[in-house]
Amino acid sequence: MYIQQGSRDFWRASMALFAGGFSNFALLYCMQPLMPELTRTFQAAPAAASLSVSAATVSMAVAMLFVGALSDNWGRKTFMALTLLAASVLCVLIAFSPSFSFLLAARVAQGMMLAVLPAIAMTYLAEEFERASLGYAMGLYISGTTIGGMAGRIVVGFLTDWFDWRVAVAALGFLNVAAAVAFWLMLPASRHFVRRPLEVGNVLPPLLSQCRDRRLLSLYALGFLLMGGFVTLFNYIGYELTAPPYNLSQSMLGILYLVYLTGTFSSAWMGRLSDRMGRSGVFAVSLAVTAGGTLLTLSGGLWLKITGLALFAFGFFGGHSIASSWVGLIASPQARAQASALYLFFYYVGSSVSGTGGGFLYSAFGWAGIIAMIACYLVIAAGLCAVLYRSRDGEGRATEKI
Repeated sequence: MYIQQGSRDFWRASMALFAGGFSNFALLYCMQPLMPELTRTFQAAPAAASLSVSAATVSMAVAMLFVGALSDNWGRKTFMALTLLAASVLCVLIAFSPSFSFLLAARVAQGMMLAVLPAIAMTYLAEEFERASLGYAMGLYISGTTIGGMAGRIVVGFLTDWFDWRVAVAALGFLNVAAAVAFWLMLPASRHFVRRPLEVGNVLPPLLSQCRDRRLLSLYALGFLLMGGFVTLFNYIGYELTAPPYNLSQSMLGILYLVYLTGTFSSAWMGRLSDRMGRSGVFAVSLAVTAGGTLLTLSGGLWLKITGLALFAFGFFGGHSIASSWVGLIASPQARAQASALYLFFYYVGSSVSGTGGGFLYSAFGWAGIIAMIACYLVIAAGLCAVLYRSRDGEGRATEKI
């Protein structure tokens, strides 16, 4: 029997994945608001400091290509829980980094651990939840990722002002050890998981098989563009707002990430709306909101910039919840884990490439260079959305709603 909306198992699984997403993304992005601090501590340029984020996201992206095959053999729940715990312990070690190179090496290892939960969570949802409840459940999970990303940034911001960035990172690590335990206790065991033998020669063919559908390819590209723009915007807004004329403290910069709450709402709301009204249309709305937020950040007024960030987060997380659930429904049942891994591979490669590449644009052209890059990404994303809409042809309106 599949998990249905409103049941006890629905809320247990949703809250467990919420807690897992919270922990995973608090750990992944805790270094983002600390980039100006790393610049001061290790004398690293903005583009180099961005590697504290990109090193984790790129290792995460590569590891995701293999996580699906491992989880098909090892199972879902235990694999997710143990790697989440390992990533939390690594966070504590990062706080004691004697050099920037040590910090980057630890972030690479942490990224590999953090690859497991998001890749397998998408597969777990597609396997265990009934079709009509999938969009809502995926939205709740992504809400956890938004709150985790926001809370991690806020916690390190305040603790950095009160103590220093090392104390902040260590405290976050211990907090997420508790979240990993909560995840293990709440998540129901898989009921529809079918163990498959692990054969190294069988890793690539299932991945390649999920690169033949133009709808999946379009979704992979959308993941790259969405996450690339999102991480770039929030990587460098800290440099913009801690400098004159704004001169925000680390605590105030942390509070700024409360704009993620708009994404917490939009991911669940748009995910549910797409179940009823069709994914391509709702996704187009999310892109329009993201574009409006992007342009508002060009304003010189602080409150207009903050409003732009809030709109950007609203549109981004709504679009991501739609695209990620779409992948699981289009992919063949035998290779859902691989399709999810490919989506997340491009998603985090977009984060790494754009997040670091944006540093060179910021150094050369300032904030206008960042916005120009994101605007180009959104134009391409709109074209891909049109491809997905046209893919209904020959398959009827049902294709739009999957």
